[in-house]
Amino acid sequence: MQKPGSLLFLLPNLFTVSSIFCGFYAIIQVVDGSWESRFFRAAIAIIFAVIFDSVDGRVARMTKTQTEFGIQLDSLADIISFGLAPAMIMYKWALEPFGLIGMLTAFVYIACGTLRLARFNVIATREKRPPKYFIGLPIPMAAMFLVSLVLLHHRSGGGELRPQPLMILVMVLLSGLMVSQIRYRSAKQIKHRRRACSALFLTLLLTLVAAWKTSLSLVLVVGCALIVSMGPMEELVRLLRRRLTTHDDDKVEENKEETV
Repeated sequence: MQKPGSLLFLLPNLFTVSSIFCGFYAIIQVVDGSWESRFFRAAIAIIFAVIFDSVDGRVARMTKTQTEFGIQLDSLADIISFGLAPAMIMYKWALEPFGLIGMLTAFVYIACGTLRLARFNVIATREKRPPKYFIGLPIPMAAMFLVSLVLLHHRSGGGELRPQPLMILVMVLLSGLMVSQIRYRSAKQIKHRRRACSALFLTLLLTLVAAWKTSLSLVLVVGCALIVSMGPMEELVRLLRRRLTTHDDDKVEENKEETV
């Protein structure tokens, strides 16, 4: 176990700070930029922020340098990189023509993301092991889905998006999923079994083939949409199973009463 004063403790935090820089860079691009590619650059910055965010936790576990400070720093970074930055991108890209409604939509996204991160911090502090499920849609995945739409639009010509009320619905839906009680599987609990590794390798191979045959941005949108919808679909399956189990138990009780 490394001592708290070791320079090794700085390593995961450097990745977290890099994620903050990516979020800051994305905000600068959409606020201060006037070139057509500013939304594309901002979206790419958020993708790099997702990569840095996924690496910092793994580095901390590998080097055994997990700290309470790191958990809090990671959440603060997520608010900037996956809350404020994507909200600014979406506001300047698609929501600004809607005036107050567009501004409130972006704010609701930031507020729900912040609430979701606060709840995660409480659970992470209480639980000693990494959770098997995340409660609510993780905010990096919500941000990833939003910027994937920007990248797909850039491939078709780029620039600002014409007023699309559907984007308001998308952001409200993502905001609701973040603060919901819907469970999403955590990759931290995936065991390194042969079947799991084979499935992961096959998925990556199919993704690369699909990206080569179509476009990476389209594959990214479809992949993010599947992950976002996976939580509600699994909750629906659990609900149906509980109802079927309850129905079967009631039938067993009825048969016992008739026998008696």
